[in-house]
Order: sequence, then C-alpha cells, then structure tokens
Amino acid sequence: MKNLHSIFIIAIAMTIISCNSENPFFSEEHTPYDAPAFDKIQTKHYMPAFRAGIRSANKEIKAIANNPEPATFENTIVALDRSGMMLSRVSSAFFNVLEADGNAELDAIAEKVSPKLSAYSDNIMLNEKLFKRVKSVYDKRHELSLTPEQERLLTETYKNFVRSGANLSKEDKSRLKEINQELAVLSLKFSQNVQKETNNYELFITDESKLSGLPESVKQAAKELAQAAGRDDAWKFYPTRTSFVPVLQYADNRDLRRELLLAYTTRANHDNEFDNKQIINRTMHLRVEKAKIFGFDNPADYILEECMAHDSKTVDAFLQSVWEPSLAKAKEEAAVLQQWLEKDFPGEKLQPWDWWYYAEKVRKAEFDIDEQELKPYFELTNVRHGAFEVAHRLYGLNFEKLYDMPVYNNDVEVFRVTDADNHLIGILYTDYFPRAGKRPGAWMNNLTSQWVDDNGVDHRPIVINVGNFTKPTATEPSLLSMDDVETLFHEFGHALHGLLSRSSYISLSGTNVPRDFVELPSQFMENYCYEPEVMRMYAKHYKTGEVIPDELIEKINKAGKFNQGFVKTELLSASILDMDFHELTTTDDFDVNEFEKKSMENMRMIPEIIVRYRPTFFNHIFMTGYEAGYYSYTWSAVLDSDAFYAFKETGDIFNAEVAARFRRLLEQGNTKDAQELYLEFRGKQADPKYMLQKSGLIE
Repeated sequence: MKNLHSIFIIAIAMTIISCNSENPFFSEEHTPYDAPAFDKIQTKHYMPAFRAGIRSANKEIKAIANNPEPATFENTIVALDRSGMMLSRVSSAFFNVLEADGNAELDAIAEKVSPKLSAYSDNIMLNEKLFKRVKSVYDKRHELSLTPEQERLLTETYKNFVRSGANLSKEDKSRLKEINQELAVLSLKFSQNVQKETNNYELFITDESKLSGLPESVKQAAKELAQAAGRDDAWKFYPTRTSFVPVLQYADNRDLRRELLLAYTTRANHDNEFDNKQIINRTMHLRVEKAKIFGFDNPADYILEECMAHDSKTVDAFLQSVWEPSLAKAKEEAAVLQQWLEKDFPGEKLQPWDWWYYAEKVRKAEFDIDEQELKPYFELTNVRHGAFEVAHRLYGLNFEKLYDMPVYNNDVEVFRVTDADNHLIGILYTDYFPRAGKRPGAWMNNLTSQWVDDNGVDHRPIVINVGNFTKPTATEPSLLSMDDVETLFHEFGHALHGLLSRSSYISLSGTNVPRDFVELPSQFMENYCYEPEVMRMYAKHYKTGEVIPDELIEKINKAGKFNQGFVKTELLSASILDMDFHELTTTDDFDVNEFEKKSMENMRMIPEIIVRYRPTFFNHIFMTGYEAGYYSYTWSAVLDSDAFYAFKETGDIFNAEVAARFRRLLEQGNTKDAQELYLEFRGKQADPKYMLQKSGLIE
C-alpha cells in the first residue's frame, strides 16, 4: 500500500514551493532600486511573507544569542542592527499599503500579524542570553576604541533593551509581553474604527440652495463624489478635511456647517460597533500598568525619558508657557468674530461651526484675501516642483520623474533624487489624493532605510509622502489651499530627513530620532512656502501660467499672523489633553467624554473652539506612536523658527554656509544626541521668541 502520509507531506511541500515561487517577496528578481514589487504583490502574498520573515529574523536572533564566540561590537551589536531585513521589507510594504490603500482583507491580515510582530519584538528585547551579550559589550565600551557613531549605536541598543524590559523579573517580563501584544491589537482596532466611521458617514444634499456660498470647484468635487456613489441627483460630503473644511469656510447654511463639523468631531464616539471609548480605557489601563512595571508613576514620564524634554513636568511647563498667550489671542479673535456673527444672527452666540466661516469673512475684509482667488495659483504639481526647487537651492538636489517604477495605486508618482554630482540620494514616492481605503491626514514613511554595508556600499533609502489633497475634477486640476501647501512642504521636510541620511547603521539613520526632534526638519520646510522668493517659484496660475502677483504675496504675508490664536489654541489643547491622559496614575475605569470635558475646563478652553483631535479619533496618541508626544509639534516649532532665523539673519534664505550646516544636521539622524546636533548647527540654544513673534503672539 502507498504511504498516504508521505504523499500528503510531499503535496504540502510542493504547494509551499509553488506559492513561494510566485510570491514577489521570495523572488530573486530585482525591481529598479530594489523597490517593493507593488505591481506583483497581491493580498495573498503578505501572510506567507510575514511568516517567512519572522522565521528568518528569529533564526538570525538565535544565531546571535547562541554564538559561541565572545560577544563583540560586530558579532552582536552590528549583527542585531542588520537582522530582520526581510521582515522589515514585508512590514514596510504592507503597512504602507494598509494605511494608504487599505481594505477589509488587509485589515484582517493586520489583526493577525500585529500581535505576532509584537511578540517577535518582545522575543528579542526580553531574550536573556541576547541581552547578556549586549550588556557584556556595553560594560567594556571604554576599552573598545569605538568611533562616536559606534558608541551611539551601542548605547542606544543597550538602552532599548533596558527600556523594553531586559532587566525585569521573569514575572514582569511575561506580563509585559501580554501588555505589548494587547496594545498592538488595540492600536490597530482604534485606527480601523476611525476609518470605518469616516467611510460609513455620507451626507447627500439634493437641494442646491443649501450649498449657497460654496465655490463652484467645491460643488463640482461634491457632485462627482455623489455620481461615483450612484447619485446623479445630489452632492456628497463626508467627514474628512478635504470635504468638510471648505463647507466650514464658505457655506452660508449654518446647519450644514454644524452637521459636517459634528460628524467629524464625533467619529468613533457613538456607542456602536466602532466606538473607541472602551479601547481608550483599556489602552490607558495597560499603559499605566506598563509604566509602573518600569518604576514610573505614569506613562508620560516613562515615554519622555528618552526625549529632549525628558519628563512630564518639563513638557507641562513648556505647554503652559505658550498656552497662555495663545488663549489670550484666541479670546481676542473670538470677540471680533462674535461681532460679525451678530450682523447675521442677532443675539446668537458664536459656535465652533461658525469660526471658520466668519474668520474667512474677516480675512477677506481686513486683508482683501479670498482663498478661492489664491487656489488657482497653487496647482499641486507646481507646488511640489516648488518644494523640489527649495531642496535644489539649499542642498543641490535634483528630482527626475520615473515612469517604470511599480506602484500600488495609479495616483502614486515616483522620483529619482540625486545630488549635485549626480550621485543617487534616494527614491521618493508621492501619493496625494484621498480614497476610501486611505486613512485621513498626511505622513511620511520609509519603504527602505539607508545604511552602509561591510563593503562600504551605501544603501540609499526609498521614502514616501502621503496626503489627502483635493483630487482633480473633470474641469480643474488639484488646487491647494495655503494649509495644503504648508502640509506638502511639511511632509517633504520629513522626506528630506530620510533621503539625506548618512548613517552606517539602520537604527540610527534618517528619522529615527527623538519624537520631539523629528518634527524639526518638517516644520523647518514650512517656513519656505510663504517666502516671496519661493512663492514666485511655484505659485503660477494653472490656466495662464502667470506668476502670482506681488500684491497677493504681500497680502498673504500680512495675513500670516491672522487667526493664529485659533490655530495655536486648537493645537495646544490637543497637546495638553494628550498629557492629561498620559499623566494618569490609576487603572480605574473612566468616562472618556467626561475626562475630555474636565481637561478642557482645567485649561480654560473657550467653547467657541473644539480641540483639534477629540479622544475617540486621536490617532496620533492611540495609534501612530505620538502618545505623550503631541507637544512635539510645538516644541519643534521653537526649533524650526530659530533654525530659519539662522538663514534670515544672513539676509539670504538659501545661504550656502548655513544650508550646509543644516544638511549636516539632517544627515546625522540619531548618531548624536538631538540637543548636541542642534547646538552644532546653531551654536546656541533655540530661542522661543522667534516662534512667538512669527505667530503674532508677542511683538
């Protein structure tokens, strides 16, 4: 008789070989620049690739931990830095597509793989034999004649192990693994709930009179959305910024403004299957428990230990120092808007859904600026070219569009970035338009990181900028608001930080820096988009090619400090709310809405403004890793304003000597302490006055 068991085993093996041979992650074929083979990757390929990547990475870690040779910097620290490369390739491709072009199948894979990735990480950081080798190298670091960069890698590696629990008891290690795996699942579920709530809400308007005040371009975009949904008789709106912000700015219909703002600000807060309040409770319980395992009173102090700020008291004091002038300015602005509201609604009180509308009226009256008049000058490809030109003028970089690169969506464009001597700097992907599977907001990701191998080969990075700008319609290209222009420059600043990296080690390269330093390069770039010299590079009328007139540039700059009380108060209130959550010391249940209400009361938030991110859709702190870190946008604003003044005080915003110093800051990644990097560039501590002056909060 035949051995059916053997036949069954052989059949399985042949199936695996067949699957692997068609899986791009296992292919020996190389794409241009070793970019992900997005044109060949299918959903079915991810899970087998994750399993293989985790197996391969675990095998590498086991070999390092069990190496019979004495632990050295090379066979332990460098080997760790270079481990898991296949898993990294799979993860970066998958999670980028999940965020930018996701669907239910990818969500299901993420739910399966997230706890596995958390367990993989813990199996490294809580591996006693491995940590023993790391510690033995660290303990003799002064005898090893290491370079400063090698010392940094060694120190950061050792600290990462300690902060991940390597010195904990066996019981605490076991509990920490459970906490980390559950947090990974909760984070993913939080994000999915926000996305589903956003996608599930649709507002169809069939009476065109209710759209009074809206620009024709906004109505056209809403009409095309409705048509795509099979509703030729309507205009469609939904709770994303590209859809509802123009309504808040221009719609005369107060009820419509209220409807869309509340739809946006109450996402995942409806006591339904997508409600995030219990997820927030559980997340904070686990974060408090984790902080206490490490000997900290609250999550904020544990998280901030490795940041520039170092502890929650420093952050709280910093936020209060800018909150007071911001709130005072917001109150002044609210009083002015209240007067405008009274003209239309005598006796009515200014509400959050009124602010944008009347601010736009005041802007037009006081500065003679109509954003609809500006938009034709801010065509997306021209603005992107302007950002590229700034990088060329500052750092000598050149950008060449590539047409043969594999992409995951036809909206994605790819550019080869080279230095002044034509050497490759890296590859930049841009993905700017909203779609059903894309999460809200804008961000930068690495698809591959920069590092230098043993043969001295510098592996250049591949980075991506993702946004949610208005998609071209049948009658117009993508036209940006000034906020959109600023966002494009911001994310491009992150991209430059990744592209210009010159580190020998993956874990120190690019944007792998403290969270309250990572926003410096991005916010620094924002300064350029408002400079007259730069605006003349990119602000060209999409129909005529006419460069934006000087009088419009002058108006924009005069209005630059307008409404900054609102902008800063909206931002800082979210930062303070973040800190309030992460300064919790108890794991008792709490009412999320009441918690938010009390936080707003304590900071004396005015009712005319809603916090930028209410808890149930605050992805930054419950999903994307900015917990106890949202303050970093304002912290970095102090750094970026001071850094830009280094150029301004020379009289040349493209001063070659200053640009070379700032490029050196970008190139070094995390190879030095962030404070040391900034002092090397500037020669002194950052002065907050430049940020406060730029915002009009002080004279």
